[in-house]
Amino acid sequence: MWTITKISFLITLACLSGLNGKAKNKRSASVYQNQSSFDIVIYGGTPAGLAAAIQVARLGKTVAIIEPDSHIGGIIVNGLGGTDIDNHKEFQNSLAVGGIALEFYRKVAKHYGRLNEFDDKHKNKVKDESLWRFEPHVAEKIIKGWINEYPITLFLNTRLKEGKASVQKAGTNISHVETEDGRVFTAKVFIDATLEGDLLANAGVSTTWGRESNSLYGETKNGIQAETTYRQFQVKVDPYIVQGKSSSGVIPTIQDEAFGRPGEGDKSIQAFCFRMCLTKDEANRIPFKKPENYDRNQYEIYLRYLKAGGKLYTPIARIPNNKTDLGAWHDLSHNLYGMNRDYPAGNYEVRQRIFRQHKTFTQGLFYFLANDTEVGQLDAELQQTWKQWGLCKYEFTDNEGWPRQFYVRDGRRMVSDYVITEHHTNLTNPLIAEDPVAVAFWPPDLHSARRIVKDGYAYNEGFVFGGDSWRPFGISYRALVPRDKECTNLLTPTCPSSSHVAYGAIRIEFTYMAMGQACAVAAVLAIVNNTSVQNVNYKTLSNLLIEQNQIIDATKIGIP
Repeated sequence: MWTITKISFLITLACLSGLNGKAKNKRSASVYQNQSSFDIVIYGGTPAGLAAAIQVARLGKTVAIIEPDSHIGGIIVNGLGGTDIDNHKEFQNSLAVGGIALEFYRKVAKHYGRLNEFDDKHKNKVKDESLWRFEPHVAEKIIKGWINEYPITLFLNTRLKEGKASVQKAGTNISHVETEDGRVFTAKVFIDATLEGDLLANAGVSTTWGRESNSLYGETKNGIQAETTYRQFQVKVDPYIVQGKSSSGVIPTIQDEAFGRPGEGDKSIQAFCFRMCLTKDEANRIPFKKPENYDRNQYEIYLRYLKAGGKLYTPIARIPNNKTDLGAWHDLSHNLYGMNRDYPAGNYEVRQRIFRQHKTFTQGLFYFLANDTEVGQLDAELQQTWKQWGLCKYEFTDNEGWPRQFYVRDGRRMVSDYVITEHHTNLTNPLIAEDPVAVAFWPPDLHSARRIVKDGYAYNEGFVFGGDSWRPFGISYRALVPRDKECTNLLTPTCPSSSHVAYGAIRIEFTYMAMGQACAVAAVLAIVNNTSVQNVNYKTLSNLLIEQNQIIDATKIGIP
């Protein structure tokens, strides 16, 4: 094995960058019949996958993105335009945005004619959350143009075959992967940039999902929560079909199960939802429609909530051009607790069923709030507000204004030799990674995982957010690579080796992009040095990331 110095590598990089600038549309990868060969293959066109592909291309290696969906960009082109940057008064996490992630947000600012303002405020550390927000179609336009600047080969609507037969290995190295359409992809290094982690799992890498017990890693915020106060019901809602009668069963959205023992683990995962881009602009508005299979009974809990004196949420314009990024973090919204447990390890049919359930329920809920007579009688102001909003004609134009993906807050997580835990997030005596490649600057953020019955009323269980016991922390490179006995040419920026609690602090889009960039540089170094991803020289990796404006040192950012 041989190594290269930082200086010689950067000289090589400069030469390759010049070559790519002259022949950016040429592909040096081998593509013939149904087999395609690249230096690096990325599975998943998420923001992490996008950042990784751009970084690989800049370093002169051939790269392909295999994306199961019809669009690249993941959730940021499917409704999450209200970026979680500088949107809390208690902290300024834009200080952790660097590298390719920062380039993306600068492109956003340029689109809206605010680049000079963006650069000035970023340089002077002035908080302005509006600078980091965008419309979904703008994000997609930026991403498409960005990809076209580089020799990146993109395969849309392309999924791995189901099961372990989709990944073939020679020893601990993946030799090739096969997709449903029969295409075979070979590469020197693979990157799993999905949230589901199918490439990891099919390659025989250890993965998990759900909540670990607090005892496993000595944590305090994992597992079943003894008390959930954040986003808890503001009014008492009877959960039973026949009110006051437990033997009648529970109404929809509530799970009929025991509370469990606080601190114990389970396979519950935080709720999914659609991030909705809505508008009140009459020229752009598509009124909410009653979906097929509409079932009014599904929304009984919302009526009981209103009857108990509760105030339901309404859309608020938070992104440019008076559009919403309507998430679901309220005590009662379109977060569907407990309805996604089978998603992480489910097959494609199971995941599609869960997606359809969420879509039908959410479409029906918006129609219900805007049109149901009883809702209007209970809260006329609420209904009048919802009536003013609708889907956008000019967003998701190939899907009738509806996002093509929902917000997968929890998928698989890799289990490697190094696990990021709550201890890394702690304000006091934190565990410090010796090999950081990115910085997570967000509190542990875990939406409730269940809606159950407690003390005779509906109860949201599991929400953890905020507080004053956390701090930004460095993300270890070792958490992005599998155990060497399991696979030696695979990395992941989106399914890091982390506990449920720690993952809640990592799962922010700019952090994914930073980890994607780090995985890309590491993958290229592994190829150049003819070594495993586990044996990439950290000093060389960190120096190159710093040269590319990546933020890796949490101590230079400060504490909220």
